[in-house]
Amino acid sequence: MKANGTVFKYGDNVDTDVIIPARYLNSSDPKELATHCMEDIDKDFVKKVQKGDIIVAEKNFGCGSSREHAPLAIKAAGVSCVIAETFARIFYRNAINIGLPIIECPEASKGIEAGDEVEVDFDTGVITDKTKGTTFQGQAFPEFMQKIIKAEGLVNYINSQQK
Repeated sequence: MKANGTVFKYGDNVDTDVIIPARYLNSSDPKELATHCMEDIDKDFVKKVQKGDIIVAEKNFGCGSSREHAPLAIKAAGVSCVIAETFARIFYRNAINIGLPIIECPEASKGIEAGDEVEVDFDTGVITDKTKGTTFQGQAFPEFMQKIIKAEGLVNYINSQQK
């Protein structure tokens, strides 16, 4: 399983309030949430993001409120993977639960820049910056997490196992 896309780069402490502002939480429709994704930190994000693109951030991505809307908005916007130096633990769990691949890799977080073309191999954890010709070793996804992501989330995975 791989992800390929153009990078949107952010710094430390990107909280759930800027990922999806609270004023839009009256909706749980992923398509509606996607139209407001990142707008308080990057007004052009929703205009520029393409299916498959990748977010790279620094420390503590997804901190703040423990809303599942945040990873849902990112995934619905078309982002195929989020790479960060570290993630807030509740965001990490919520992302896996809804099937959004995320990888902690401090070296990639520091070495990849906005606009770079990046490929992520979830089987090996290898992150390749195709623009610069550099590679980084992130954590490979355990098989059970890959199954959850392929099923588009934990609920779908559990339901598929009960058939």
